Amino acid sequence: MSDSNEYKMIFGWEDDNDLGEMLIQQILRGEKTATCAPKEEYSAEELKETYQSVKKTLTVYDKEGNARCKVRVKEVFETTFGNPDLRLVRGEGNGENVKQFQENHKSDWHGIHELNDDSILIVELFELVT
Repeated sequence: MSDSNEYKMIFGWEDDNDLGEMLIQQILRGEKTATCAPKEEYSAEELKETYQSVKKTLTVYDKEGNARCKVRVKEVFETTFGNPDLRLVRGEGNGENVKQFQENHKSDWHGIHELNDDSILIVELFELVT
C-alpha cells in the first residue's frame, strides 16, 4: 500500500478489461464508497498499513500509475464473502443485493482469487475527497 510513506489505492491490473477504470469512474461519481480484497492476499505489513489508513487520505491510482483522485478512509474491518457486511455491499454499488455483490466479485476475480463462503475479506470504507 505505501511507498515512501504514501497511502494509496490502485485499481486495475493488466488484462482487466477496463474494470479498474470502471471502478475509478464509480468512485468519481460517488457510487463506490468501499473496496475489499481477500485477507489471504495481504502480507502482515500490508494488513497493518491498511488498518492504520483509517482517517487518512489516500491517492487513488489507475493501473498505469496515474493519480486520479483522493479518498479518505472511514473504516477498515473484516467480513466473510458468504455473509458480507451490508456496508460493503452498499459501498460496492449493489444496494442490499448480496447475491449480486457475490456474483460480481466471483466474475471480476475469476482466476485471481478463488472465493468461498468462508473467505475473509478486508473492507475499506471511504469517501471521495477530490
